[in-house]
Amino acid sequence: MNAGMSEAAGLADYHVHTRRCGHATGKTAEYVQKARHKGLREIGFTDHIPQYFLPEKVRDSSLAMGEGELGAYVAEVLALGAGCGDITVKLGIEADYSPGHEGALKAILEGYPFDYVLGSVHYINGWGFDNPVHIDGYAGKDIDALYGVYFELVQRMAASGLFDVVAHPDLVKKFGYRPHGDVVPLYKRTVRSIAAADMAVEVNTAGLRQPAREIYPAPAFLAICFEYGVPVVLGSDAHRPDDVGRDFEAVAALLRRVGYRETASFEGRRRSLTPLP
Repeated sequence: MNAGMSEAAGLADYHVHTRRCGHATGKTAEYVQKARHKGLREIGFTDHIPQYFLPEKVRDSSLAMGEGELGAYVAEVLALGAGCGDITVKLGIEADYSPGHEGALKAILEGYPFDYVLGSVHYINGWGFDNPVHIDGYAGKDIDALYGVYFELVQRMAASGLFDVVAHPDLVKKFGYRPHGDVVPLYKRTVRSIAAADMAVEVNTAGLRQPAREIYPAPAFLAICFEYGVPVVLGSDAHRPDDVGRDFEAVAALLRRVGYRETASFEGRRRSLTPLP
């Protein structure tokens, strides 16, 4: 095994974007080539779903595919998968949870043969809290209260039944804002809702590349997931080919410390488990 393959060999990256989302670079085939070079067994594309189902005040054409691009995205990923014999390509999508818009999202999701759907919370009352453009929104915020609102949205997202995987579960820490109080009870309520919905949780390395300097989710959150039997998938949140499988060695080590010996795989929105290599 060469040095380029060592950290990700035998694993699956289930959170990869393409240039269609407006803030990623590189051709789709280049992401697959990087996954192949690193020895991944699977790569799952999860571009941001078009935002036309979201409230108009939060729509941003630089953050997701345009309304007319979804069909082309699906066709491209399916064609790429059909032509790859040595690595499995999965068709995923990342979709925002927006209270009150569940029906519109469900109608979109049911129109395409996705293997899995990542559920994300990127907006709190219309504020894009993880967008650097809007970082000044943290000024004067009660961070403990903010965490409570964020995780309540994650709980509601799980209860909606629309998603298969919770993406970057504690994204609210992205810019390094941490609560002062004990968050374990909040973590437990959230994980119980995820377990009740029979969802998986993503262990996402992008937090290491952000001011949080920590994998999503925090080790304490992940330990509670293991306690409640919540399966996990791995994701790099790659927005350029070089980030595919990035820091997966750290993820695998964390999973083993917590107690995980398997990761989840999806096909046609059906989940199975694969041993950690």
